Amino acid sequence: MRETANSTAPGAAGKRPRLEVLITAREAYPAFEALVMEARDEVVMGFRVFDPLTRLRSAPARAVGQTWADLLAHTLARGVKVTLHLADFDPLAAPDLHAGTWRAMRILCAVRELAGPGAAPLVLRPALHPSRIGAVPAMLLRPLVAARMRRLQRQGGTGRGTEPGMLPGLRHLRRLTGRLIMPSYPASHHHKLAVIDGKALYIGGLDLDERRYDDPGHNRAAQDTWHDVQLVLRDAVLARAALCHLNSFGEVTAGRAALPPAPGLIRTLSARRRGRNLWAISPRPVAGEIAEAHQAAIATSQTLIYLETQFFRDRGLTDALVRRAAEAPDLRLLLVIPAAPETVAFTPNPTLDGRYGDHLQTRCLRRLRRAYGVRLLIASPAVPRPAPRADTPGPRARLRDAPVVYVHAKLSVFDRNAAIVSSANLNGRSLRWDTEAGICLIRPGEVGALQQRCFAHWYGDAAIPDAMKDPARAFDCWSEIVARNLRVAPRARQGFLLPYDMAAAIKTALPVPGVPEDMV
Repeated sequence: MRETANSTAPGAAGKRPRLEVLITAREAYPAFEALVMEARDEVVMGFRVFDPLTRLRSAPARAVGQTWADLLAHTLARGVKVTLHLADFDPLAAPDLHAGTWRAMRILCAVRELAGPGAAPLVLRPALHPSRIGAVPAMLLRPLVAARMRRLQRQGGTGRGTEPGMLPGLRHLRRLTGRLIMPSYPASHHHKLAVIDGKALYIGGLDLDERRYDDPGHNRAAQDTWHDVQLVLRDAVLARAALCHLNSFGEVTAGRAALPPAPGLIRTLSARRRGRNLWAISPRPVAGEIAEAHQAAIATSQTLIYLETQFFRDRGLTDALVRRAAEAPDLRLLLVIPAAPETVAFTPNPTLDGRYGDHLQTRCLRRLRRAYGVRLLIASPAVPRPAPRADTPGPRARLRDAPVVYVHAKLSVFDRNAAIVSSANLNGRSLRWDTEAGICLIRPGEVGALQQRCFAHWYGDAAIPDAMKDPARAFDCWSEIVARNLRVAPRARQGFLLPYDMAAAIKTALPVPGVPEDMV
């Protein structure tokens, strides 16, 4: 992997650091607010979820208002153009997400008016991924789609703005009820990034709403925790590459434009299949740069691979890790994943997609165990305190008598050679279907600083042991800490990490024949 940007190293005298590592929204949201307040010309954003009523966290931002709607109105009034590409969703498969998109659109239209006649433009682009399933699977799904639509109409929605009259996509489907085939949208735009003045880039796994707000202590009910990693990079080359992605992904996914180069950025992009494609379920792959970057980094790793991911379900990455285990006998693998998928951990009745995801993940993890043996540590975080029942509403919301911490980060570190931070989970959907964006750091100082920040977070203290600073010794240090945490009561634990409970995942796991693995 090559570095494409020459810019200021972290801590250079008189200049802002090139890289800021932001762990959890308590660090990320104020940094994002500061970037928008610094903007002089233009802010361009692309998010899966963006709620304008999210509260402002920093004192300078709160001086102009209470919510992001206030901050955006202030920014427009200052003469800064704002463009938001916001993902839209299948109104029947994901009515809550579809409702959230259009609720945000309505609020932002009001923001545009409140900014005043002399304000800069606010450009709003709700973006439904243009891929569709083929005619045959759509016909097979028609009874389920029609039943779901009737249920939503009869029940008046599921709440939170999902009443039929508030769902433009549902109104469109209602006009199609007499047709044999109804559309279904298998992919979505999942990236989370913003470019400020073409000079600074905010990128990672974190969207913007109150659900995703958490602090490094995670001292809240399990279902309210949310661990994420976001970066700020003050690098004009990377910022321009990200701006190119934001300006082009709509045309690329629609199949109307070729993939443009975006030096320094790594992407997943897919498009609607050409022709009739009667049997198609998946979109047409266009770019798999995030998967390729992982494959390349795995192939050269010698000492330690460290992964934080919401899902680990991809066979291709599992194959690469298994091969590398045989090629590099000193290589260790440290994997941090949530104790259970969100749709399993926090609900009394786990959903089918969550159970199928557990099936795919346990299959991959079993292969890693066979390949690495004692060189593999799979850990899940839980808050080091006892778990009241009210804090753990689902069957897997507790781990070793403590409330789990939900991991949503998308971070991969390979020795001190490379680190990938992106919006992509390590599953087929993120690596082949959805629109994703990330960056690969290759400066050893930045890679090491990023890993140490994450280790300090899980250790619960910025003063991590010296062994954790050395990739050759970090694995053994973590193995000892995790093993000790397993033996003691929650309040006596060091930090957050415990052994992942594979047995609980196996009990939940359910194969679903005929459903593509990349769908979940």
